Amino acid sequence: MLIAGNWKMNTDLPGGLALARALAAGVQEAGEEAFADVDLAVCPPYVHLSGIADVLADVPVAVGAQNVHAEEEGAYTGEISAAMLTSAGCTHVIVGHSERREAFGETDADVRAKIVQARSHGLVPILCVGETIEQRRAGNAAAVVRRQLDGALDGVDVDTADDLIVAYEPIWAIGTGETATPEQAQEMHALIRRDLTDRFGDPAADVEILYGGSMKRHNAAGLLRQPDVTGGLVGGASLTADHFLDIARHAAAQVPA
Repeated sequence: MLIAGNWKMNTDLPGGLALARALAAGVQEAGEEAFADVDLAVCPPYVHLSGIADVLADVPVAVGAQNVHAEEEGAYTGEISAAMLTSAGCTHVIVGHSERREAFGETDADVRAKIVQARSHGLVPILCVGETIEQRRAGNAAAVVRRQLDGALDGVDVDTADDLIVAYEPIWAIGTGETATPEQAQEMHALIRRDLTDRFGDPAADVEILYGGSMKRHNAAGLLRQPDVTGGLVGGASLTADHFLDIARHAAAQVPA
């Protein structure tokens, strides 16, 4: 299982470093066995990355970015390349988040190009897919998610489960107070698992599929008990170290002994 925190545009640099220190202290206090079967990662704002990578260097918490440019380098003012991310200590990167798609007009083709670029630098892409409330009410949720997978993964090779992570975002459940029921989450995660298996065969069986619709410590256990929910992309709850680690404990409790 993987529990990844998406800090979005939150915390200034002192606050981000303090949050990382609290997270490191919590992991150390819990002991090595507490999260032995759960991978942890945080995705802070760009300006925090190298400092937070230093803070977390001695604990098993990976560092990822929230976005990456599709080009290797060039005249792209304000953008960040995959090489920059790896040099700052990143191992993962979020691509295709619903907020990027909606606010910045990112297309499935854009997302695919970013996946290819990330992979070429050894970054593990966390591909986000999910539907709006209008699409769900119209009965189009499954078609939307399949279309996003098609667009993002066309021609992409996945040889091992470590090549890709998928996060299902029910957009209607992000920051709205709504949460998909465990059964709704499982239905969509199972659809994603079938799609990945059809594309990539055996490696897809172990690709992590994260729930990204406002996972909190009070609802994490029910979601993580579902067979195809193998982690969480955690937003607001990742901004409090204790809440984030409580979710990780729920994940650890679901891993077979």
